[in-house]
Amino acid sequence: MTNTDEVQSAVAEALQYFGRIDILINNAGITRDRTLLKMTKGEWDDVLSVNFTGVFNCTKAVAPIMKQQNYGRIISASSNVAIRGNFGQTNYVATKSAIIGMTKVWAMELGKYNITVNCIAPGFITTAMTDKMPEEIRKQSIPTIPLGKWGVPEDIANGYLYLASDEASFVSGICLTIDGGAAR
Repeated sequence: MTNTDEVQSAVAEALQYFGRIDILINNAGITRDRTLLKMTKGEWDDVLSVNFTGVFNCTKAVAPIMKQQNYGRIISASSNVAIRGNFGQTNYVATKSAIIGMTKVWAMELGKYNITVNCIAPGFITTAMTDKMPEEIRKQSIPTIPLGKWGVPEDIANGYLYLASDEASFVSGICLTIDGGAAR
């Protein structure tokens, strides 16, 4: 995602194989958590490169194809921390907030080509990335979630499925929060 040439090559290969590209899900992301005073420039750059520039690279590569087709669905992964903030995640929150902004801009720019652009802001979801969190932090999060539990990947997949479907053909420029009610 961070290498423009590799992204262009992957998009060209997908286009050749499938004959068109209707849906882009920008879902890759990394964390390098540390408080502002301890965060290194490298940790900042790593997260921005994947979470922010990667979304730009992939969207920039598929948008001309979708424009030519006069159809497309672009959906990116933000996070509910983009809305509420999170201690020790300056770099991560910055990227996920930027995705919400890019979503709104791209919805305006690409809508005339019948391309919808949306994002999803997951809360705590059981994944390989969150499995690395300390158990104490995970336990402390449960009372902050009105539904009293973490989500599962299928909860997010269902959001992507909806936003990519014909049922969401008039939904564009939104950030769908899927977090059990935890966003504040």
